[in-house]
Amino acid sequence: MSETPICPLCERPIPAEARQSLHHLVPKLKGGKGGPTVLLHQICHNEIHATLTEAELARDYATIEALRAHPRLAGFIRWVAKRPPGFHSKTPGGRRKR
Repeated sequence: MSETPICPLCERPIPAEARQSLHHLVPKLKGGKGGPTVLLHQICHNEIHATLTEAELARDYATIEALRAHPRLAGFIRWVAKRPPGFHSKTPGGRRKR
């Protein structure tokens, strides 16, 4: 049996039943197709795209370290760290413009 993956954004485990998705560190629309991806909780992935535009992601936030250092995402990480690993809820706002 394989180990439970860890979300690199919030550093909580990602149980098999949890909503999850792959995040392209460089957005596909900005040249990241075929580039590195990371497995994230869906709620963490949603928060990244609600916070940053595709251009910002490509230019300034193409690493987990940069994402974790963003003020809004840092606050989200502190909040979600207190939730169970399979936790999911709607992300307020919507996706930022591509």
